[in-house]
Amino acid sequence: MGKGPLLWGFRPPREVLAEALGRLERDVMELAWKRRELSVRDAQGVFGQVAYTTLMTTLDRLFKKGLLERRKVGRAYLYSPTATPEQLERSVARDLFEGLLESSAGEARPVLSSLVDAVGESDRELLDELDRLVREKRRQLRREPR
Repeated sequence: MGKGPLLWGFRPPREVLAEALGRLERDVMELAWKRRELSVRDAQGVFGQVAYTTLMTTLDRLFKKGLLERRKVGRAYLYSPTATPEQLERSVARDLFEGLLESSAGEARPVLSSLVDAVGESDRELLDELDRLVREKRRQLRREPR
């Protein structure tokens, strides 16, 4: 079974992130994840062909998007990622699914059915993992006070 009309145009979180960030922003994020903390000068040491002011603007834009946090050291800022790549992808995926569930006008069954079909057709181990996660969430919800 292929993609149904409900998921038409659905893109994996990694692709959504790639489109939300420019090429330089993605490269700077990769460097920030690798180094854990960097200054504009650090970035210029890696991206020497890019102007200092361009890197400063890029880091500031990533800060304003909430992808980097910064702290002032002397006259410079040191930037560090607010989340790992995996956490960021998970957040985008959660937003995508929430949007899909909201757009199904209260009827989540087609979205969930499509997810189970897609997972089952591509990876049986992942289907088992999905089943485990559902059971775990049910146990967690039973323990929570209402």
